[in-house]
Amino acid sequence: MEDRWLSVEEIAAYLGIKRDTVYRWITEKQMPAHRMGRLWKFKKDDVDEWVREGGASEEKSGGAPVAE
Repeated sequence: MEDRWLSVEEIAAYLGIKRDTVYRWITEKQMPAHRMGRLWKFKKDDVDEWVREGGASEEKSGGAPVAE
């Protein structure tokens, strides 16, 4: 049963990014996250879907398109 909430540290490790990037993506790219008190929590399936839909792409933030 792997349907638990992940912390910022856990989701950063899962995605291979830094914690600061997670916080920036929450505000700038609408990364799916839920605030629980002072903590941010994530559902892995929601984040996976967001990434597949291009949520983490450079184009979403108004930056230069990513070369393919």
